[in-house]
Amino acid sequence: MKQMDKPVNNKGGRPKKNVVKNQRIPIKCTSYEKITIFAKAKKACLSASEYLLQLGLNGKIDSKVKTLPKEVLALTGTLNHMAANLNQLAKKHNSVTDVLTPLDRADLLLLCKELKELAGRIKNYLQ
Repeated sequence: MKQMDKPVNNKGGRPKKNVVKNQRIPIKCTSYEKITIFAKAKKACLSASEYLLQLGLNGKIDSKVKTLPKEVLALTGTLNHMAANLNQLAKKHNSVTDVLTPLDRADLLLLCKELKELAGRIKNYLQ
């Protein structure tokens, strides 16, 4: 009879890395410098170790921060403004003493038209 090789037991867990980072470089700095390094690393969405490593190797930092396009920021501002106006009109409508005047109704119609236009602009932007 042939003797079969025993199967390798896979214990699971995290796979081994090809390159292991096991070297440390201690640095000395003031508390202000430490706070500054951590703040800059956080702004770049990196750990302090990754931040200093990239800075030391490349001389620059490839930031992972995603900025929103100007169009999206403009749409957000318009929506915030319209929400504030609608909130004021709803508060006035819900109060017992005040009722909506024809001017308030005209404002509501105008806001409705602006919302429809804004929805169209959002659709165009996303396509």
